[in-house]
Amino acid sequence: MIDAHVHLWEKQRGMVDGLPVYDLGGGKSRFGTEVRQMLPPCMTDGVNSAERLLANMDFAQVAGAVVTQEYIDGNQDEYLRRVRAAYPERFRVTALYEEQGVPEARGADGIKICAGRLRNADLTACESAFARAAKEDLFIAVDLADGDKQTASLREMAETYPGLRIAVGHFGMVTRPNWLEQIRLARLPNVFVESGGITWLFNSEFYPYPSAVRAILEARDLCGIEKLMWGSDYPRTMTAITYRMSWDFIGKSPLLSPEEKQRFFHENARAFYRFGDLPEMPYIHHMAE
Repeated sequence: MIDAHVHLWEKQRGMVDGLPVYDLGGGKSRFGTEVRQMLPPCMTDGVNSAERLLANMDFAQVAGAVVTQEYIDGNQDEYLRRVRAAYPERFRVTALYEEQGVPEARGADGIKICAGRLRNADLTACESAFARAAKEDLFIAVDLADGDKQTASLREMAETYPGLRIAVGHFGMVTRPNWLEQIRLARLPNVFVESGGITWLFNSEFYPYPSAVRAILEARDLCGIEKLMWGSDYPRTMTAITYRMSWDFIGKSPLLSPEEKQRFFHENARAFYRFGDLPEMPYIHHMAE
């Protein structure tokens, strides 16, 4: 399996609403005016490393992962270049777009745009990032604002650069009004949707997230299962569930066929993110069995 939406950081130095985000120990972070459990509490030093993620991936039988970024964690470009070099078969990584200019994408596979946090919501203002990604054969990972606020400008960029691979994150902000407008973008040949954060968005329902499964079916009927990819939003979602739980509620559902699950968990992401040979992931029995 391939996880299309994870986060890593060596040290969290982010911002939210103009206020700092930083580690407080015990997995907690100062998050603007609040204290939030940002990581599982066992991650006491605040380091969200590739090695810790790989241990989770190995146990949960996940072969590859795509590291996206977020302003709340701060720019992790330098660390992610090192991760990509150290584990080239297991990871694909992004460089973070910031409004002061297009990122240096050296050593990265894609560019991440935290669109919902931009001061200027019009994504055509970010065209330089789309142009660089198209020229350098990178992908764009983009988390849009709720609903259809940014869908028209993303459509314009997707149509301007038809050979550019674009992945819409957070499953279109599925629990928000007009979320299907984001899914409709995946009717364009070069736009895909990944489900990172879907367990966060359905957290009030909690495991096994029957409404999340129904939303996946609704999106499938709108744009096709071949345009959808699984993502976990590790590690923030791991404060509520285990890593394996972030995918097995879909794996156990009888509402998707084995062929659909294979596309959702593996084939679509392997082609989109251009993974090569991935390791076999044997099942590891745990101590409660």
